[in-house]
Amino acid sequence: MSEKGHICIVGTGHYVPERVVPNTFFEEHVETSDEWIRQRTGIRERRFAAEGEATSDLCIAAGRRALEAAGVAPEDLDLIIVGTVSPDQFLPAVAPQVQHSLGACDAMAFDVVAACTGFLTAMTCASTFLTAGKGQTALVIGAETLSRFLDLKDRTSCILFGDGAGAAVLKVGKAGDPGEILRTSLGSDGAGYDFIQMTGGGSRLPATHTTVEQREHYIRVKGRDVYRFAVTIMERTVAEMLEGYDREELGLVVPHQVNQRIIDAAIEKLEIQPEKVMVNIEKYGNTSAGSVPIALDEAVRGGRIQRGQLLVMVAFGAGLNWGGALVRW
Repeated sequence: MSEKGHICIVGTGHYVPERVVPNTFFEEHVETSDEWIRQRTGIRERRFAAEGEATSDLCIAAGRRALEAAGVAPEDLDLIIVGTVSPDQFLPAVAPQVQHSLGACDAMAFDVVAACTGFLTAMTCASTFLTAGKGQTALVIGAETLSRFLDLKDRTSCILFGDGAGAAVLKVGKAGDPGEILRTSLGSDGAGYDFIQMTGGGSRLPATHTTVEQREHYIRVKGRDVYRFAVTIMERTVAEMLEGYDREELGLVVPHQVNQRIIDAAIEKLEIQPEKVMVNIEKYGNTSAGSVPIALDEAVRGGRIQRGQLLVMVAFGAGLNWGGALVRW
């Protein structure tokens, strides 16, 4: 866990595709029902990208909204970091495409691959760069188009994921400025690398007719293992973020929108009131790296967090990776 310099979140934004996909869509492909999905996940619907719409498109839209909210011009950006596991293509990264499209001509741009923890990993990296004097302003984005990698024959995974992007603008500030990032934490446990994975398409199993026929290019999830890991790590990370602070100051927890039952179980263990938890999983499903920043922007625009309150963000996912951040809003 690291205590950061005076780096502040000064604007947020998000974008989700127009296409709404209800639970009943999956009834045509696997043995399931709207009730079954809602009871086990809390998801009612999610968004799928349109034909020809890619991760960079989502990033650009969310990034523009965050820049507008922050009152920052693209040319003033020093750094752009995108967290994603579903880039437009294997090479190059998404971030340089975003940099060019936004007109952020002076910004260094790169991606981080940390699955559902992608946004918090990107934010921690950007905060570290700015603290080290490597710029004054950064745009961090979490975005996915996971609908492109769903096996509609696999009931355990295809119902979970959706597409979307969220973004935040960070700036160097001073102690006490609104949105100050007080601390962050990142962790990994590679022993659980196979809990959530897509085996085909990399250097171990390059794309071939065989890997396609064997459906190696789709996401696979070990649900029970993920559940146990997620509840434990969410509880631990939120507690770690709040250590040394008065919990009465807590305004909101923004968790990764992975599963309503996981969120409920962890919050119960933490003894945090449900009204202090931002949940939008019923609308968007699990958008992986897009999950936390989308929920953050909706919370900000909806007035769920007030000036001076503490805000905790927490995410966890494939890798296994996890992360947390504490912000004084």
